[in-house]
Amino acid sequence: MQAILYIAHGSRVKAGVEQAVSFLQRVQQEVDVAIQEICFLELAQPTIAQGIESCVQRGATAIAVVPILLLAAKHAKEDIPEEVEQAKALFPNIRFTYGEPLGVHELLIDTLQARIVETQVPNENARVLLIGRGSSDPAVKQDLATIAARLRDKYYYSEVDTCFLYGTGPTFEEWLQQGRHMQSRVFIVPYLLFTGLLRQGITKRLVGYEETNIFLCESLGYDDNVKRVLLERIHEVLADVTDFERSELCLHLHSSKSGRNYAEA
Repeated sequence: MQAILYIAHGSRVKAGVEQAVSFLQRVQQEVDVAIQEICFLELAQPTIAQGIESCVQRGATAIAVVPILLLAAKHAKEDIPEEVEQAKALFPNIRFTYGEPLGVHELLIDTLQARIVETQVPNENARVLLIGRGSSDPAVKQDLATIAARLRDKYYYSEVDTCFLYGTGPTFEEWLQQGRHMQSRVFIVPYLLFTGLLRQGITKRLVGYEETNIFLCESLGYDDNVKRVLLERIHEVLADVTDFERSELCLHLHSSKSGRNYAEA
């Protein structure tokens, strides 16, 4: 029986965990799979191991692992796959497939614009700053730069910059040293899914900038566009399951046919 395991990041802030669960419960209602479980990568429970065990206890024979992550960094490339490999050793008869993070998607560009407009209507000289969580993986920096360029070109901003809270730069502190002196309006959008300590940290760092042209927008969040992108990723990983089953069936039929031909000979 097919199962889906949703892996959200987790947060020390209770509201962040609640937001993730509420969002994923809405997503589950639109996915026609009997077994669906929610777990967290860190800072909250159930853990990934507990989530996998719950799927197995409910009768799963195949588990599609869906990371609820914005970009493909260390969590998506190393941490979750390592957990899955450990689960394969514990449950050798369970077939695992692994989906992609949300990634670069046009609908997410539209959500960024919505976060800006709901804060204040930008003028023609407005600039935007996207703040990423950060990572040592250079692909994250490249992906956020791609997102920034698409936002700039689609909605005609004079400039869309990027910075990170940790990992490879530029850092938020470095940008603030320049941003204080900017004459044009700057809309800061945290490229984060949930309310948490990172968002609170950004707010604290902006103390003293109230009289500038810097406006802090809401985080990307869990809106309908994010849900639509996630549903695409779910359908992709379930399609991979179907393709695998089809190839397995073809191999079985070929093997059976070869056996019959050999017997007839």
